[in-house]
Amino acid sequence: MSDSPVLVDREGAVAIVTINRPSRHNALTFETKEALVRALDEVASDSEARSVVLTGAGRSFCVGQDLAEHAAALEKDPSTTFDTLDRHYAPLVTFLTTMPKPVVAAVNGTCVGAGLGFALACDLRVFAAGATLGTAFSAIGLTCDSGLASTLPHAVGAARARELVLLGRNFSPQEAVSWGIAGEVVPDEEVMAAAMESAERLAAGPTVAYAESKRLLAVGLERPLTETLAEEAKGQIRCITTRDHRDAVAAFLNREKPTFHGR
Repeated sequence: MSDSPVLVDREGAVAIVTINRPSRHNALTFETKEALVRALDEVASDSEARSVVLTGAGRSFCVGQDLAEHAAALEKDPSTTFDTLDRHYAPLVTFLTTMPKPVVAAVNGTCVGAGLGFALACDLRVFAAGATLGTAFSAIGLTCDSGLASTLPHAVGAARARELVLLGRNFSPQEAVSWGIAGEVVPDEEVMAAAMESAERLAAGPTVAYAESKRLLAVGLERPLTETLAEEAKGQIRCITTRDHRDAVAAFLNREKPTFHGR
């Protein structure tokens, strides 16, 4: 495997982005975060990639910030240590949530801190049954980042999110799903296969409609119903002019299965 900290591969119309520091459980150094920003920007703008899988190499998904590098940065200049929030973490979560194509998190192992934030920012999740999940921040005297202050309470409710953040206890994929973090739990060795199955199904779907659906679901969480209705109308207008919509209506009338082209 390449020694690049982030790998981008393609299988058909599916782009696979892999955080590639397995010996460090895919902890995020400056170099890794820079590479991940570039990788997500690349796949977001790649018209041939119609869905994305985000995963980690080895036995972990991502354990968040590399604390050895963080400690060195604190020693050197504490005033700039958290510039990474604006430079890396906010853009990474924004890429995942606003990317105009579906993103599947293949959570193959330990997923804590910013790693959990990344997983919750994806559209779908496949969890290895043996994975460990957690917020982790309070254990090192920090608060949430990577969007967790929003995505976690939306997923599990405010009371549960408060418990997970303040107590900082780890939890299992089975608990996560039972609490409302939508996802599929599979045997550890089946994570990538299950994630690819979902990603390939999405890649064969109506990409423009998926992009509008992602946008509208975000709007609906934050804005009043009247504004959401107006945004839905705009989204439908965008979709109704696509070839995918016209072909799908024709296929329905002819009792055929539609073929989507992503335009």
